Amino acid sequence: MSKTPPLPFANPEEVGLSTDRLRRLSGVLGAECERKRLPGAVVLVARRDHVAWLDHVGVSDPASGAPMTADAIFRIYSMTKPIVSVAAMMLVEEGRLMLGDPVSRYLPRFAGQTVLLERDGRTETESARRETTVQDLLRHTSGLTYEFLGSGPVHQRYVDERLGDPTRSAADLCDRLAPIPLIHHPGAAFAYSRSTDVLGRLLEVVSGRSLGQLLDERILGPLRMTDTAFYVPEDKHDRIAEPFAHDPDTGAAVQLLDARTRPVLEMGGGGLFSTAMDYARFCQMLAHGGTLDGERLLGRKTIEFMAADHLGSIPIDGDILPPGYGFGLGFAVRIADGLAPFPGSAGQYHWGGIAGTAFWIDPREQMFAILMIQAPGQRDYYRTRFRALVHATVAD
Repeated sequence: MSKTPPLPFANPEEVGLSTDRLRRLSGVLGAECERKRLPGAVVLVARRDHVAWLDHVGVSDPASGAPMTADAIFRIYSMTKPIVSVAAMMLVEEGRLMLGDPVSRYLPRFAGQTVLLERDGRTETESARRETTVQDLLRHTSGLTYEFLGSGPVHQRYVDERLGDPTRSAADLCDRLAPIPLIHHPGAAFAYSRSTDVLGRLLEVVSGRSLGQLLDERILGPLRMTDTAFYVPEDKHDRIAEPFAHDPDTGAAVQLLDARTRPVLEMGGGGLFSTAMDYARFCQMLAHGGTLDGERLLGRKTIEFMAADHLGSIPIDGDILPPGYGFGLGFAVRIADGLAPFPGSAGQYHWGGIAGTAFWIDPREQMFAILMIQAPGQRDYYRTRFRALVHATVAD
């Protein structure tokens, strides 16, 4: 059983939500589990500093048939990024780091980077126009990429270097990554990437701690997120949520991070495991202006700064950001009430993980919601449906 302290609970109507419509939310997800398109799910909806809905449906392990529990532990992948971004901004607030600092000040191998460009059907390499900064890492304007986002020569170099090998360190990852050409000049485009992996290593250098130690000491410990870590210890193995062995739509084998073995690589961009209630404590801290239970992690203005759009006119490469969204320092940021193919408010910020987990925080509605699933192939479908179902619960 989790030792994570719960947040205050309230009846949905006490915080302006509809119990009937929250039941409908759980019912829709439960029906998907019965159809065998989703193994199981945990959902959490909070408003006005209270959890109004925490429910679980389906199974935590399709192989054994073990029922889902509210304290199931999920691979949250890129929901690691906001936590690491908060750690970076804590160091900025302390004067130990500046957003305009060149990455090479802390990781010298990133000096003198080059960019691989295509012109007239040919590729050529040129020197980067400027150095990558800490801000570039936080907002994914570094010129880095992910190996699964393309098939060009840069992406193939990423594959060849086996950058996500869990038996190698973050220092080794960065040493292998730094000489590979960028796909854009720093600051020239938003391109989702391994930027936060590099940021995690940079934080290790600045703090003199491993990334796991830094997060434990500065965020996970103070917020009492007792089930969040880079691996799941043996006494919690029965709480690990597992995916289907094969994707229900394509039949392809599903392989996710090994939760049971402590990795050498503590990957800032996607290595943590967590629960809905643990992540809710992180969200509540952000929603409450940087504090929770008397612990202040960040100043209110810093959080507002992180949750503001930092792209402006910078073009967006790829389709990972929906229409009407920009990107801040660790989160996607909604900049218009309309345009996106799902409801929401301008100022709302969010992110998710490749296995299906997702969260969003809506300052205007004083609300946040968390979806925990392990269904990588269906993640976009369920996130979009989840948003519509949760927003429909708002009664006043």
